[in-house]
Order: sequence, then structure tokens, then C-alpha cells
Amino acid sequence: MKTEKIYSAGIDIGTSTTKMVVSSFLLKNVAGVTHVPRIEIIEKTVLHQSPIIKTPFINKEIIDMEKIEQFIFQQYQLAQIAPADISTGAIIITGESATKENASEVVHAIADTAGHFLVATAGPDLEGIIAAKGAGTVQQSKNTAKVIANIDIGGGTANIAVMQFGEVIGTCTLHVGGRLIEFQNGIVHSISPPVMKLMEKWSNPLKVGDSAEDARVTQLIQEMVATLAMTLSGQLTDEEHPLLLGHLPTWDKPVEAVVFSGGVAACIYENDCTKRQYDDIGERLAKSLLQHEQLQSFLWLKPEETARATVTGAGTQITEISGATIQVDADVLPLKNVPVFNCYMDTDKNKFDYTIKTAVERADALFSTQENRSPFALYFSQLPYLSFQDVHAISKAILQHLATRSSKEIPIIIVIQSDYAKIIGQTIQALNPTVHIICIDQIKVETGDYIDIGEVLPSGVVPVVVKTLAFHSK
Repeated sequence: MKTEKIYSAGIDIGTSTTKMVVSSFLLKNVAGVTHVPRIEIIEKTVLHQSPIIKTPFINKEIIDMEKIEQFIFQQYQLAQIAPADISTGAIIITGESATKENASEVVHAIADTAGHFLVATAGPDLEGIIAAKGAGTVQQSKNTAKVIANIDIGGGTANIAVMQFGEVIGTCTLHVGGRLIEFQNGIVHSISPPVMKLMEKWSNPLKVGDSAEDARVTQLIQEMVATLAMTLSGQLTDEEHPLLLGHLPTWDKPVEAVVFSGGVAACIYENDCTKRQYDDIGERLAKSLLQHEQLQSFLWLKPEETARATVTGAGTQITEISGATIQVDADVLPLKNVPVFNCYMDTDKNKFDYTIKTAVERADALFSTQENRSPFALYFSQLPYLSFQDVHAISKAILQHLATRSSKEIPIIIVIQSDYAKIIGQTIQALNPTVHIICIDQIKVETGDYIDIGEVLPSGVVPVVVKTLAFHSK
């Protein structure tokens, strides 16, 4: 194999803005001629960046799907790429847009018509990670060994992802964003519910109709920034805090450096606020972040992308490539949102059957409901050297404990860290030719992760997106 080109797209439908990026990845076998093939992404090229448009809404609660679809297909034309050519990438709906009535419908309708997307939606934790990848913060944490927080601030939320050595060690999301208070003709036009909640204890809260220059607007911005500073400093412990969205911070190491991305970051680093057509607090929020004493105690690093961090991450940074020695039933692909259960195989070889049986029972209890058995992937980490007899024993155990529940809708899905996927997959198939099996390798996952597996590429590999939703301190 010389090289193979695949195409990826990222689409981010945010609270304030919608944008898209189309990229190409170059795949190459980097192993020597006599070695087992190892296909890797050797080059990523952004082919087309869309303009950043204002997210279209029919009314306050309904996203205008038709306008978004028109925008996407227009970008494909400009990129000179057909939607059918897209093998991987993500369409994600972020911030306050994710709470709209038709959010899920919009994402899935577009994912069905606009290319072979893997990640079709993302919760705030995953959004924060994708933005950190697109901003270059994951790479910076590898290069510097520092504990770095990437704070992606859009219209409705600040998604925080904390990294060390290129690994995510925690996340948190706050209701801090440029459009939480909006103005029209110099007066307050709208105030978002979390901000209303924040003012519940105030004797004289800000109201719609008050002046945009009212001192209480500044006070609210300062409270948002103070909450962010407390979060980064490990001082936010109130689970009921009105600006907290979801869980408290999950990292356990002190943050040393900060990187800001998102629309508000364009005001911080690029003085780009003059180009904003948004009548909201974004610019004032950026200034307040820059002036906050506690935030200034961190080392400030520059991102590679600001307003486009999430969409760049979604389009260029989330895809991995499986090993080339794999066994997959192409009819059941693509698969989306498959939960992973880690089956530790560093056991006595005589206990393979017991280990697999226990893992299947635990995974079933975790991921299936009484009404529905759900597909899950068993991840075999730390496999010892396997003889042919060992491969046979593992394959038999997999069939014994998974074949009865297997179907085209629920295939047997095995992920292996080392290069055993093809031999184990072929052995399972030889023992029972009727089962639907996906057996892939050279992918690193953990219990609590979810994976998307794309369609088989000409080189025989599959694109895989690992969605890390549980974090492990190193």
C-alpha cells in the first residue's frame, strides 16, 4: 500500500454560531515489508473551513434544520467533496443548542444525509475534550508535562477539560458564556435561566428592559468569572451552584496553566471583537477574564484555534485507525456509541473461560436493561503471549458466553490492544460461521469509554472514534 486518502468532516452547531471543517487524512503502512502491516494517519490537511455563521433558529426553542442543511451542503460544494466521500468525523450540537426541542432530531437527520459521521452527538464532557484537541492543548500538555486546563467558552457554556501528558484527567462545565445576557438597542433583551437563578438571592435583580450599561450586568459578569476561577483553583464544592452544569470538577491535580478557546477566546487573544455581530456580554466577559487577579496567577498559553477549536477537533483530531490484522463483518458497520468493558486477561491461562464469563455478566449488568440487551465491546488488555491452544480457548469462551445473545443488531464486538484480532476473529468464525463478529486491535480504551466503528476502508482498516467519558488519573 502506498498511501490511501480518506475524508473527514466536523460540524459544530453551537449556541451562537455554526461552523464546519472538511479535512483529508493520508493513511500509510508504516511497518516494514516483512512486518505485520501497521496503518497510521501520517498527514492531516484541512481542505475547507466554512465561514462562521449565526446559528439559525425558527424560534427560541427550535433550531432551523433546513437552513443548517443548506449551509452544510453549500460547504461541501465549496470543498468539492461529496457527502458520500466522508468516512469519519463528527457532527456535534453544543452549549445551549443541545437543550433545544429538536436538537437530537437535527443531529441525526444531518448525520443520515450528510456523510458517514461517527460521533453524531456529544455531551458537555466530550465537547470539552474535542475543543481541547482542536485548540492544540492536548499536544501542549504532552510537550510541557504541565497540568493544563482548556476552557472553551461559547455562547452558553464554558467546557473545561484538564490534561496532563496528553491524557484527560478531568472535566467540568459551567453556565458561563457570551450570550447568557443579550441586548437590543442598548437595553437588556434576554437573560438566561442560570443567570436568573444566580440572582435569586439578590434584593434587586437585573431585568429585561434595564440598560445594557447597568452596573448589575458588570456584577453578573464578575460573578461568572469568579466562579470559573474558583473551579480552576479547586475551590468549587457546591453541587447546587446555579452556574454548574452537571458534575463538580473531576480532576485531582492542581491546574498550572490555562488555554482559552471558543468564540469568547477570539476576543481574548485576537482582539477580534470588532468583527462580532452579537449584541451580548461576550466582549465584556473576555475583558473581565483578562483582568481577573486569581486567573492571572496561572500560566496563560495560546491556543492554535479559538472560535474554531471544537469544529477543528471534531473534524481532524478524534479519529484513530484500527490495526490492519482485523476480522470484521462489514454488514454490521458502522456501529455507533458502543460501550466498552475492560476484560483483564493477565490471568492464569486456565482461567480464560472464567474471566470472560465474569466480564460478560458484569457488562450485561452495566449496559443492558431488562427489556433490551445492548451491544457492548469487550476490551482485552494485557494479553500474554498466546499459543494456538490459548487462541482456541479464548475464542471458545467468547462464543460460549456471547453467541447466544448475538445477532446482526447485537454482533460480538472484541477490541484488543495487541495484534491478535485477526487470529481470534478467524478462529471464532471457524468455530461458528453464523455469528456476526467485529474483532479489531491496536486501539486503547477503558471501561466507561464509548466507541464508534466506521465502515471498512480499502486498506482493510476501520476508522474508530474513542469517546472518553470516564477519566483516569495517571
